[in-house]
Amino acid sequence: MGHREDLLVGAKRALYEKGYANITARDIVFASGTNLASIGYHYGSTKALLTAAMISSMEDWGEAVGRALSEPDDDGDAEPMLRFWRRVIRSIQADRPLWLASVEALTQSEHDPALRAQLAAGVHEGRKGMTALVTGRPEDELEEATVRTVGAVQMALMSGVVTQWLTDPATAPSAEEVVAGIRALGGGPVLGQ
Repeated sequence: MGHREDLLVGAKRALYEKGYANITARDIVFASGTNLASIGYHYGSTKALLTAAMISSMEDWGEAVGRALSEPDDDGDAEPMLRFWRRVIRSIQADRPLWLASVEALTQSEHDPALRAQLAAGVHEGRKGMTALVTGRPEDELEEATVRTVGAVQMALMSGVVTQWLTDPATAPSAEEVVAGIRALGGGPVLGQ
């Protein structure tokens, strides 16, 4: 790897360990094994490097979520919705720094138009992916209305579950509780009743 790549890797490592608001240029240099001048030379500023690190982290997060939701598991006897939520929760537990970075990217995007544009594009793709998972249909066969309803609601539910798991894992809902709540809201049968 060259200095540019080393800086990006170091910035992402610092992001996961310290959080965006607490990172200094010296933290990045220490984590990357480079020097302060490299930041300006390759990225123009520490802020530009951190934006690149946030975008790269969001790409990593998307890939991790995609793997978690598509990999085979030992929940074969469980219904698809329950398997989905078990996978989401396992991913939150296994990839906590990535999930935290996704939340932090959202708050930082308020002050960074490039990051906000990247996240907006990711939201649309996320809705499509969620819709495909829920409906079992390929993304290229989905109607936009279905993406804007099913996908948007699925992402909203996931955001809420993620927030609860990141804030207080001890009292966060289990996959079974999430599914029971979804059923109760939709008027379907509730687990355990």
